[in-house]
Amino acid sequence: MKTLRTQSALGLLLRPCAVPSVAAPGLRAQQARWAHKTAPSQLPAIPAPIPLVPDVDTFLTVIGRGLKQHASKFPTWEALFTLTSDQLRELGVEPPRTRRYLLRWRQRFREGKFGIGGTLKHVENGTAELRVQETDKTPLIRVRRVINVPPGKTAEEISPSDVVKANGFTVQGVRTIVGPYALPGKDGSARLTVTEGMWEDRRGHKVDGGERRRDEIRFKRRVAERKALKEKQGYY
Repeated sequence: MKTLRTQSALGLLLRPCAVPSVAAPGLRAQQARWAHKTAPSQLPAIPAPIPLVPDVDTFLTVIGRGLKQHASKFPTWEALFTLTSDQLRELGVEPPRTRRYLLRWRQRFREGKFGIGGTLKHVENGTAELRVQETDKTPLIRVRRVINVPPGKTAEEISPSDVVKANGFTVQGVRTIVGPYALPGKDGSARLTVTEGMWEDRRGHKVDGGERRRDEIRFKRRVAERKALKEKQGYY
């Protein structure tokens, strides 16, 4: 042990001294600012809005967890995707897990990882119309799929270039569209309307005090149950 301490002390004594900088104070400060300045190419990209989520209010509405109440704190779409965690805290976005949740969804949106309805293109006033399209794969096999069509149009009235497959929705039976937040309409159609929390990651709920205290709480419960049983049987 003494040998190790001696070697450590000798290392400190023999360490070469740093050569003092001869640059002017103003130049050193300017260099420090340049060193901490992020290059424009390194700034996070600001994604373009999508038809289902065209503005800040809608984005905060669909991701849920009460973030809609903070919509007034983001004056523009660019502000929503550029504010840092510290700036969000100064704006009053609390608690910290809410900020982390918002930052996580911002990154998802940048990567194109949308929730239900995120790939739809024909959306008007927060509502998308869904219809069943039937195609003959073979003379004996007919395929049915759910597509997104402009309001008031049928699957037969739109051109093939305007066909948008509605991911997450399926056809049940002959013409019944089923899927998250799909409201049935006339003639076998369905509507998807922007709803608060439709993209929300649901938080789990603690059972018996959560993971750290679960064993302790369940042990105490078993002890109490055995004691109650013995009292009932007249052992106490």
